[in-house]
Amino acid sequence: MPEWILKLAKDFSTAFIVDNRWKYIVEGIQNTLILTFFALILGVVFGIIVAGIRTTYDKQYHEMRPSFAKALLSIGNAISRVYLTVIRGTPAMVQILIIFFIIMASSDNKMLCGIIAFGINSGAYVAEIIRGGIMSIDVGQTEAGRSLGLNYMQTMWFIVLPQTFKNILPALANEFIVLLKETAIAGYVGVTDLTRGANIIRGITYQSFWPLMAIAAIYLIMVLFFTWLVDVLERRLRKSER
Repeated sequence: MPEWILKLAKDFSTAFIVDNRWKYIVEGIQNTLILTFFALILGVVFGIIVAGIRTTYDKQYHEMRPSFAKALLSIGNAISRVYLTVIRGTPAMVQILIIFFIIMASSDNKMLCGIIAFGINSGAYVAEIIRGGIMSIDVGQTEAGRSLGLNYMQTMWFIVLPQTFKNILPALANEFIVLLKETAIAGYVGVTDLTRGANIIRGITYQSFWPLMAIAAIYLIMVLFFTWLVDVLERRLRKSER
């Protein structure tokens, strides 16, 4: 057997088998998926709130009479615009460092810091996805709801939003995939995600090839799997529309 193959096999054993170092990778996969899942949920919550404020402002503000509600809506829209501008205009890496070392400096829960940081970041993009979905719904749907005696909020909740979420589900699923890859920077604040697991092995063994190639393959497999799920979802949504 060629010597280079024997060396690769020995390096593989050193990287993953000796001292059960493969457990760093398994723990990293688990933490990456947990971080991504809960960050997306938080992002959807932020997204719904921000998208609701912005679409209500666009559709209702000029028709509202001067009142406290109108002033509150104007303030909410201004805050939402600042939020979107700041989050989409700064790197996620900077955001997670600010949240961990400044805003939540007293917290020892690194996973929670990561979830909040990525949730806030994802919320800005989810908000625009949801807002685009709401604005794409034909105005006749809103008029139909109002003609049935529903107020604006009831029309949005029972008629517009169900159609919106059906249309944006593939986009939200793609946001999950993007977020999955972005969490690779979570290790900078001490979260033992997949990338940090590989870096721990690198630090112990002084080897780079197997740890980095392993996590690259794992990320690729996870992305391909979730991409396949998105394709299945899109096909089922298309069939349901027929």
